Amino acid sequence: MNDDLLSRHRSVLPDWLALYYDEPLEITHGEGRHVWDSRGNRYLDFFGGILTTMTAHALPEVTKAVTEQAGRILHSSTLYLNRPMVDLAERIATLSGIPDARVFFTTSGTEANDTALLLATTYRRSNTVLAMRNSYHGRSFSSVGITGNRGWSPTSLSPLQTLYVHGGVRTRGPFAGLDDYDFVAACVDDLKDLLGHTRPPAALIAEPIQGVGGFTSPPDGLYAAFREVLHERGVLWIADEVQTGWGRTGEHFWGWQAHGRSGPPDMLTFAKGIGNGMSIGGVVARAEIMNCLDANSISTFGGTQITMAAGLANLNYLLEHDLQGNARRVGGLLIERLRAAAAQVPAVREVRGRGLMIGIELSTPGTDEADPAAASAVLEAARRGGLLIGKGGGHDTSALRVAPPLSLNVAEAEEGAAILEDALRSIQ
Repeated sequence: MNDDLLSRHRSVLPDWLALYYDEPLEITHGEGRHVWDSRGNRYLDFFGGILTTMTAHALPEVTKAVTEQAGRILHSSTLYLNRPMVDLAERIATLSGIPDARVFFTTSGTEANDTALLLATTYRRSNTVLAMRNSYHGRSFSSVGITGNRGWSPTSLSPLQTLYVHGGVRTRGPFAGLDDYDFVAACVDDLKDLLGHTRPPAALIAEPIQGVGGFTSPPDGLYAAFREVLHERGVLWIADEVQTGWGRTGEHFWGWQAHGRSGPPDMLTFAKGIGNGMSIGGVVARAEIMNCLDANSISTFGGTQITMAAGLANLNYLLEHDLQGNARRVGGLLIERLRAAAAQVPAVREVRGRGLMIGIELSTPGTDEADPAAASAVLEAARRGGLLIGKGGGHDTSALRVAPPLSLNVAEAEEGAAILEDALRSIQ
């Protein structure tokens, strides 16, 4: 049956629509932190549909909210007042930390970043955008144009002039050998130098932890230092929180808070986990920025009632059960367990991350040369052991991405770490 579905997939869907595994699997249902495939195999899910099933599979509170809302009305568009949308917007505006915040809902992180770029370029009357090397911001024409990861950038054509800044990757590049203080200083000097050679840009967009890039991040405080330089010149800061938001990093509710000494960003974008599988994205911005458009606009599917009901129920569960604290506690145990296991595997170059957002980078032993074949082999071995993880990285997809639902418990963390340890050892 799976072979037939794969054949049908290949005959009707694009060749560039990537599938994991030599024998792709069909996930049919899930519960908690586990999923099952069409052959009845059970897996511990440490990727959550690309960090999207953030809380748990088949979470009763979310399922109930969706079912009840479906019995009333699914959708009406933004042309009509929408109570669930206003309710969720109020909660997110308060949680964002952005003063006088306004919220616009979209259907994805790509669309959220598109909207943020539209707002920034309109507000600043500039189509120049600063982005980070190794970054990823979505699949649309404009978001591909600011993506600094060759593997996810199919065209160089863009409506924007994009300039790429150092700093998103701590352990590679020209400043990798510096200590944290000097690394930040060198990146700030590079930013100042870049700004001296170009017309004033609209904004810097940055992921606090780079997701598709392999869960890389700069030292805490880099974006605060950038913000001070940018603020002097009126340049906006957009924090792309599509993967880092909602407490996943454990230490903070938003990734930008690790860089928060200069205050919140001018805009933040969100998506993925807030819907726990439902299609929700959005932008939070100061009112003067959000309201700068001088033409009408709507969103047909952004903020639709059923997705907002899911988002509200999911956010309530997340806050009431302190899943940020759980990410900090269980994620801390998991990353230490993985570091101990990786210390015995020469192919592991680095284990990095925070909370339940952990990257394991593989390289040819004794070198810094990326080893995507090893990453693929570990991905396959983990699946055979009953564990689903992801891949990423800016150097030929050589990093494993570990991002379980935030309700992960200690026993499941230990089980997943043991499977992953065996998978890592299998490539030696």
